Amino acid sequence: MIRSKIWLATAILVAGLASGAATAQGNLKIGIINVGRLVEQSPQYASVMKKLEDEFGPRQRDITAMQTKLRGQTETFQKDSPVMAEAERLNLERQIRDGQRELERTQNVYLEDLNLRRNEEFDKLQREVLLKANEYARAQKFDLLLANQTVIFASTAVDVTEAVLATLKAPPASSVMDRMVRSATT
Repeated sequence: MIRSKIWLATAILVAGLASGAATAQGNLKIGIINVGRLVEQSPQYASVMKKLEDEFGPRQRDITAMQTKLRGQTETFQKDSPVMAEAERLNLERQIRDGQRELERTQNVYLEDLNLRRNEEFDKLQREVLLKANEYARAQKFDLLLANQTVIFASTAVDVTEAVLATLKAPPASSVMDRMVRSATT
């Protein structure tokens, strides 16, 4: 909370200073982006989600299979326990108890691993989005580009989220080295 207030105060101070300087020099070009929307609507987001699904899908299916097996054992116990031998009933109770512990442990490890990887991937994605926004702002000669999380009001005239999203969806431009290699081979 304090951090966002400091960020907002800094942004307002910078905007104020820039507007004073810009007034002396001409027009100030300010833009606003919605980082959350850029992340969620970027093609890279779908790629990250697919990557996480591919990585964690098998473990999720294993957990589902464990749940199904445990549910079957529990139903068998509830249905057949009155007619089971004492040793058989105790053995099934132990298997159910051990299965529940193992399932809980497996789910906890899975969720911890998934959250860690998801955070890593989304941190990378957010850095990429912010880098593209920065590149866009420099290319379009913006004086100030703000994330809307700290902006109280912004007209749609300064919202450049769509333009930055278009750069995220565009295929990466070939580097100078790629063009040199291609021209040398042709």
